[in-house]
Amino acid sequence: MSGSKLTCLSCGQVNRVPSDKLDAGPKCGTCGAALMPGKAMEIDLATLQKAARSDDIPLVVDFWAPWCGPCRMMAPEFSKAAGELKGRVRLAKLNTEDQPAAGQAYGIRGIPTMIRFKGGREAARQSGAMPAAKIVEFSTRG
Repeated sequence: MSGSKLTCLSCGQVNRVPSDKLDAGPKCGTCGAALMPGKAMEIDLATLQKAARSDDIPLVVDFWAPWCGPCRMMAPEFSKAAGELKGRVRLAKLNTEDQPAAGQAYGIRGIPTMIRFKGGREAARQSGAMPAAKIVEFSTRG
């Protein structure tokens, strides 16, 4: 049976999930957290790097900061998109104020910036606030 590797966004443990169970609420074998939660998870740089490198399922990360007006405006849209993408794409948020090394590591020049990781590499990048429909479109392209 084929499976997909997914890094738990809560504890960082890599899990293997049968492909036909991705939309059935899989949980981390280590900490029990939902692996495909249908909501945007807050992550740190180490977890992002591990997930970007290891995961078979696309991961879209919103690089943001609390003082950024467009970031705050996009937050509910990003959450709405995460619910629509449950079982297909995972969405995560990374606070560049709390994690300044992340902005440097990924060359973030302006926020909000979304990066889609797929197959161990950056597959797409988009800057600026977007509505949920555009976030879904960006997340599922290619």
